[in-house]
Amino acid sequence: MQDILSRLNALHRPRLMMRAARIGAQEYHRSAHLPRLLGYGNLPRHGAALMRLMEIESTLEQQRTTADASYSLIRHVDVLIAMVGEARVLRASHKTAAPAPRAV
Repeated sequence: MQDILSRLNALHRPRLMMRAARIGAQEYHRSAHLPRLLGYGNLPRHGAALMRLMEIESTLEQQRTTADASYSLIRHVDVLIAMVGEARVLRASHKTAAPAPRAV
């Protein structure tokens, strides 16, 4: 099974949507954005939040590609913003958790 970040890197979405998501992620604050997307209550850890966001995004992508009348581009970009924001935090935590190479 692929790890979360590998699965995220494998996603291919329209360039304009991803550009909007990257720009929006600069102002991403999980305490304000995640409850609106995942429901109110305790916020999940970054990995769990990212998995739930990826499930939501998968449904939205299916709606987009099948031209479903209930599809919302705004919600799709909002979920992508949260995914990019959570992925940035997760990547940063993996970099700091990795041990530094030892000098010989």
